[in-house]
Amino acid sequence: MEGIEASNYQQATPIQEQAIPPILQGQNVLAFAQTGTGKTAAFLLPLINRLLTDGGSSNGISAMVIVPTRELAIQISQHLEGLSYFTDVSSIAVYGGGDGNNFVQEKKALTMGADIVVCTPGKMMAHIKMGYVKLNTLKYLVLDEADRMLDMGFYDDIMFIINKLPEKGKLYFFSYNAS
Repeated sequence: MEGIEASNYQQATPIQEQAIPPILQGQNVLAFAQTGTGKTAAFLLPLINRLLTDGGSSNGISAMVIVPTRELAIQISQHLEGLSYFTDVSSIAVYGGGDGNNFVQEKKALTMGADIVVCTPGKMMAHIKMGYVKLNTLKYLVLDEADRMLDMGFYDDIMFIINKLPEKGKLYFFSYNAS
């Protein structure tokens, strides 16, 4: 609640009103909303809540948010940091274009575990292929801007990642509507 207050949320948007309850109930969700309508909070808030109430993994990844671009990974990671600041939910953004220090931090987090990983498909696939990413504890997968990722040719990368995930888990697809 402190993270919500600090983020100055006053009232839920329509996408939040429609998406948050089913996610909290453990249902799979497919949602469409225009950019700027609060869809990021629509999946981050219930994810944080589920991790706090159900417990995250102490030595693996509990949730993964896959996004099409480095810029979106950074934006969501910053939003996540603000919402989870007053909690012990850990997170990391994993995306291409960084320096060697970024890679070392990513490898450490993916090896030791993080509650939520926000990543681009290609970079996550590269880490998985190196063999140290612990996905056996993953409970939640969010594909943000799923339609855009498919338009950008990430289908094979996404399917590679999905095929490495445990059988049971919840899927949340959030897409934007450019119109």
